[in-house]
Amino acid sequence: MAATFVGVQAIPSLHLSSTKLVGLSESHRSLAFRRRHRGSRWKAMVQQQTYQGASANYAKEMERLSAKESLLLAFKDAGGFESLISGKTTEIQQIDVNERVVGLERLNPTPRPTTSPFLEGRWKFEWFGAGSPGLLAARFLFERTPSALANLVGLDTQIKDGYGKVTANLKFFNSIEGKFLLTSKLSVEGPTRMKEEYAEGLVEPPTVSEQAIPEQLKGAFGQATNTLQQLPAPIKDAFTNGLKLPLSGAFQRLILISYLDEEILIIRDSSGAPEVLTRLEGPPPVDLEPVITEYES
Repeated sequence: MAATFVGVQAIPSLHLSSTKLVGLSESHRSLAFRRRHRGSRWKAMVQQQTYQGASANYAKEMERLSAKESLLLAFKDAGGFESLISGKTTEIQQIDVNERVVGLERLNPTPRPTTSPFLEGRWKFEWFGAGSPGLLAARFLFERTPSALANLVGLDTQIKDGYGKVTANLKFFNSIEGKFLLTSKLSVEGPTRMKEEYAEGLVEPPTVSEQAIPEQLKGAFGQATNTLQQLPAPIKDAFTNGLKLPLSGAFQRLILISYLDEEILIIRDSSGAPEVLTRLEGPPPVDLEPVITEYES
C-alpha cells in the first residue's frame, strides 16, 4: 500500500526535486524531469536568438558607417566639387564614387525619407551624376566663363516646410561675391518619391570687398558706384533688392530619395543620375514632427 500511495500522490507533484522522486516509476521520474527543465531550455533559446539579432544589427550598422566613410573619402580622392564641375574628374574616379554610392544606398536606414524629420536642414552638394541638371548647369557656367572672371564657389540647398532653396555661390574677379537662388516647391508622392516644382529664381546684388579689388579695376568700380546712385529710384531699388525671375512651376522634375540619415542625403532623378549632399548644419532633434504631411500611406 505504501508504494501504491506514493506513486498516486507523486504524479501531480512533478515539481519536486529528484531526491523526492524515489518512489516513482522510471517513466514518471523522466516526465517530471523534462517538465521541470522545459522552461529553462526555452528561456535559453530566446536569449540566444536575442543575442544573435543584436549582433546582426550591430554588424549592419558598422557596415553602414564604413560605407559612409568610404564614400566621403572617394569624394576627396576625386578632387571634390571643383574638380567635378570643371570636368577634371577621371572616368575611374567617377565609377569608383558611383559604386560606393550604390553600396551606401543598399544600407539606407530610413524607410520613409520623404516624411522624415532628417530631411529638413541645409545641405551641401558634393556629387552629381553624369546626367544631373545641377551638373549640366554648373559645367555650362564654368566652361563658358574664364575662372579669372567668374567662378562657382559652391552649391547648397535649404529644405524647410515643403520648400527647397538652392543657392549657387559665385565669385567675380576673385573679389565680388554674388548668389543665385532657386526656390522650388516639394510635394510628397510616396515614401521615397517627391515632385520638385521650380517657383522662382533670384539674382542677389553682389557683395564687393574693396580691399580685394585689383588696382586696375578700382577706378571702374568707383564709376559704377556713382552711376548706380544716380539711377531712378525704382531701378535702383530693383538692383538693390535683386532681380527676380518668376518661374511659376514652368520647370519640374520627379526625384527619389534613395538614402537619408543625419549626415548624408542621396537623390536620384528620373534618369537615375545621383546627387549626393552632406549636411552643413547639425541634424534636427529626433522628436520633430514630419516635415511634410501631404502624403499618407
